Amino acid sequence: MNRRDALKQTLTGLVTCLAGTTYASANFLKNSGSFNLPATGVSSRLTAVPPMAVPRFYIGACDWSIGKSSDVAAFDVAKQIGLDGLQVSMGSAANNMHLRQKEVQEAYRAAAKRTGVQIGGLALGELNNVPYKSDPKAEEWVQDSIDVAKALRVKNILLAFFSAGDLRNDPQGTKVVVERLKVVAPKAEKAGVILGIESWLSAPEHMAIIDAVGSPAVKVYYDVCNSTDRGYDIFSEMRQLGSKQICEIHLKENGALLGKGNVDMQKVRHVLDEIGYRGWLHMEGAIPKGQPMLESYQENNRYVRSIFS
Repeated sequence: MNRRDALKQTLTGLVTCLAGTTYASANFLKNSGSFNLPATGVSSRLTAVPPMAVPRFYIGACDWSIGKSSDVAAFDVAKQIGLDGLQVSMGSAANNMHLRQKEVQEAYRAAAKRTGVQIGGLALGELNNVPYKSDPKAEEWVQDSIDVAKALRVKNILLAFFSAGDLRNDPQGTKVVVERLKVVAPKAEKAGVILGIESWLSAPEHMAIIDAVGSPAVKVYYDVCNSTDRGYDIFSEMRQLGSKQICEIHLKENGALLGKGNVDMQKVRHVLDEIGYRGWLHMEGAIPKGQPMLESYQENNRYVRSIFS
């Protein structure tokens, strides 16, 4: 063997040895779960360590349901309950939608950091009193809510259509809503924010609005209790809408703890698995008459986690 061949054989053995050592180390780290090892290109046999699992569901509650609507103190209550996060109200007409103010946003971010409770969603519940279909002020609020969501790093904004804002049997009001959503949707798309319609409408009626707007930034905020109360087959509706059109979900009961009312939460979980939904599940209502909020929500939290963990 000449000198050149000998050198080549030595180098080949060295590379093989290094590859084997790296492969063994990678497997050790993989099995120990210590950390994720990036691919190195030393050997095609090297196995990358899978990333830590991201939870399918995050469990939160609406700030108005835990007695702290538009109140930064909601984060401390949410921590007592054991929640992952909060769906926060953008504000009210009385406080001029206070989350539009930079100092209020900073207070919310600070509370989230201090308590470890995330800002899991944004809601414009005041649209029930100041309808999006008829009041220019509401149109301004929806436009501004996108800036607020972006500042708070929130993905989904609930737009409420109940009470004065109800769209049932109101084709003219629905037409106005569609036109206003067409105007605001490009801004939401650019910001990476979803506008979620929560209403008394059925899945086909929601889809008619979504199709008329024609934007991926407009979806359905699905409330399993509201739709049950309307007599809709919620399991069929959730399958019909799918994870593509459902941006977020309320787990709710009226006057009963979750799991003790009209909604079959076990079946809700089954259907969410079917459609591949992942994301926030915000608890709403679900306080029996005369029962304390804190204990009720601690029990709701335990129950929901037993189903959706």
